[in-house]
Amino acid sequence: MDERALLLLGILKSQSLHGYQINEFIDKNLSRITSMKKATAYAILDKLKEAGLISVREDQEGNRPPRKVYSITPEGDREFHGLLRDNLSEQDHMPFKGDIGLMFLDHLTNEETIDCLMRRLNGLTEQIEDLQKTPKHSFSRGIDLSIEHHLVCKQAERTWLLSIIEDLKVR
Repeated sequence: MDERALLLLGILKSQSLHGYQINEFIDKNLSRITSMKKATAYAILDKLKEAGLISVREDQEGNRPPRKVYSITPEGDREFHGLLRDNLSEQDHMPFKGDIGLMFLDHLTNEETIDCLMRRLNGLTEQIEDLQKTPKHSFSRGIDLSIEHHLVCKQAERTWLLSIIEDLKVR
């Protein structure tokens, strides 16, 4: 199990939901924190069901096709708490794919390198502005803390990137 299972179990702790509601909640409230795709969510829900961590029942309203409604089981609740404790205790390992390019920047001119890093900086600035626009989630201080964590990391990267660009300009 990983953080994606923790996410789905955590969402189901508050109430039973059908798959569309789960994915809609992720898209509307957590898209700045996770990039879980709908197909991935459904695949993990299937694995959680196989493991006995969630139950699934069919629900039909009117003439609509039946929908699967997912609920956390007592075993899923125990697993959720274990995953939560593990996740909160772990140090993140964050590989930065842009670091590969940094290792080889000596193969470009300073001007080319600065131009590339300025584009990276502009994208990073847009991400920071987007995170700063995130509304507060009065129902969960944890979501707000997660957004704040992303924001602080992005701001630190921006500060670092600015210093690298200034250093390259001097060379």
